[in-house]
Amino acid sequence: MSGIIDHILSAPTWSVLGLVALVVFVEDALFVGFVVPGETAAILGGVAASFGHVPLWAVIVVVITAAILGDSVGYEVGRHIGPRILAARILDRRRKRLDDAQALLARRGGAAVFLGRWTAFFRAVMPALAGTVRMPYRKFLAFNAAGGILWGAVVVTAGYLAGRSYAQVEATMGRVAALIVAGIVVVLVVVWQIRKHRSEVEQ
Repeated sequence: MSGIIDHILSAPTWSVLGLVALVVFVEDALFVGFVVPGETAAILGGVAASFGHVPLWAVIVVVITAAILGDSVGYEVGRHIGPRILAARILDRRRKRLDDAQALLARRGGAAVFLGRWTAFFRAVMPALAGTVRMPYRKFLAFNAAGGILWGAVVVTAGYLAGRSYAQVEATMGRVAALIVAGIVVVLVVVWQIRKHRSEVEQ
């Protein structure tokens, strides 16, 4: 068990950063955030940083960049084919949530883009909805960047702090015990995030 965890935690820096960036980007860019949990990837990137395998600053920069770019692509998707996406039958089960997101966007405008970043379903659909209603891109980008910067810094730092137990245990009980704790932390973070993600999406 400890050998497997050690292998995962010692993955090359570029692969950890690349995977985190890909998941965060795809969540928003391809309108599939209710399937792909970008927040989980961001938090696990922070956990990896706490283990010393990737620089914390690099994870934060990668997550923020991927979030902003992913939202921008999602905006363009909505701008060009938004109505067709919204009419898709696969979204019928989430029609009420879509209506809620559209209502929030109508009431709050750019602020809805910022606020949507903090909820799994809204994070996935808000960029495309903003593009669909032809929100001016400069306005969208300003709120998107603000939300992406704050969200990226917060969630990665949360993962980093969650993983600090590894270093504390290693100092007092040795590397094997620390790896076990690390594995438990990773599993708990993933399970908590998946349950939180599903709960937000299914509301």
